[in-house]
Amino acid sequence: MTPSPCVLALNSGSSSIKFAVFPLGASEPVLKGRAERIGLDGGLFQTVDGAGAQVAHEQQPLPDHAAALRRVLDCTQGVATHSLVAVGHRVVRGGVADTDPELVSSALLSRIRELIPYLPEHLPHQVAAIEAVERFDSTLRQVVCFDTAFHRTMPRVAQLYALPRDLLNDGILRYGFHGLSYEYVIGEYARIAGSGAARGRVVIAHLGNGCSMAAIREGRSIDTTMGFTPTGGLMMSSRSGDLDPGVIVYLLEQKGLSVAALSDILNRRSGLTGVSGGSPDMRDLLAREAADPHAAEAIALFCYQAKKFLGALAAALGGLDALIFTAGIGENAPEVRRRICEGMGHLGLALDLPANDANAPLISANGAPVSIRVIPTNEELMIARHTASVIRKTSR
Repeated sequence: MTPSPCVLALNSGSSSIKFAVFPLGASEPVLKGRAERIGLDGGLFQTVDGAGAQVAHEQQPLPDHAAALRRVLDCTQGVATHSLVAVGHRVVRGGVADTDPELVSSALLSRIRELIPYLPEHLPHQVAAIEAVERFDSTLRQVVCFDTAFHRTMPRVAQLYALPRDLLNDGILRYGFHGLSYEYVIGEYARIAGSGAARGRVVIAHLGNGCSMAAIREGRSIDTTMGFTPTGGLMMSSRSGDLDPGVIVYLLEQKGLSVAALSDILNRRSGLTGVSGGSPDMRDLLAREAADPHAAEAIALFCYQAKKFLGALAAALGGLDALIFTAGIGENAPEVRRRICEGMGHLGLALDLPANDANAPLISANGAPVSIRVIPTNEELMIARHTASVIRKTSR
């Protein structure tokens, strides 16, 4: 049997890599998995096949991204009935002009490297992943999918900060993130509810380890909560979200923090972790809420901020036709969804509580003016689709 051509979708984070292998044109992977705790104690590599059967579950050191990528690539080579022809990468940030996925070239890699000072927490790992694939098999074509590209449709006024003009011209703008997730979810909403519904006034709440919300009209991003970096906007599992800039100045000048120490506070010690006193996991906090006032306060702040941003995004849209929850918390925490929607009847939000508790796809009350849905995201499939499209175009 001739092996079927496949695409490997790589989603590289600061300490993890999610991956999936899709036959060209397919929506279901033949292999998927993740490498976790890269560079930390307790490294874990696990994969399942297309039927969900375990292929590997290995607790082993993963000292760096290169070692983790090597294990991923070795594993994908073991799928005998499929042949890898291309690799697609999620790259967290592109430039102002990066609106579409692109085939990797030396010029593109140079451009991405120039962006590293803007996002030093993320981009080095993603550049390293591209370089690791090149070393593993230089014949594999690689495609970059920018997570900021979806938001390049935002009106200019939604991209601006109130900063001196020379800083704006230097690229200090609101870029937005989680674009691959939003692109996938709005496409799924169009498939489920029809293209007319998806062209309406939609807010998508991507609530996971990283959290953001986006206002979407005519299928295009109008505004979003994250800005220049993925640290801004909503409170997250360990990131602060929006702060008064004076807090940063105070910590630097009065507390004498280094830039590295400040970054550690904002990105790894804040959010749910900081307010609760140690846990970044919403499931853990909900379980502890009744007995732990700090856990209760962390949950309350998370939901309160989400309500405020939801109201702001509805204002940017001029109203609301649909609210969609996605990602780990959004898909699996009915209590969080309930609290975010509670008291928002003025926007037309009304939950069907039993449906919400069951994590049903449609959780709005019958007859409510705003549709409330739960749609699981799939960034890896979006990467695979973009990669296959670029490969087809460049093969003509």
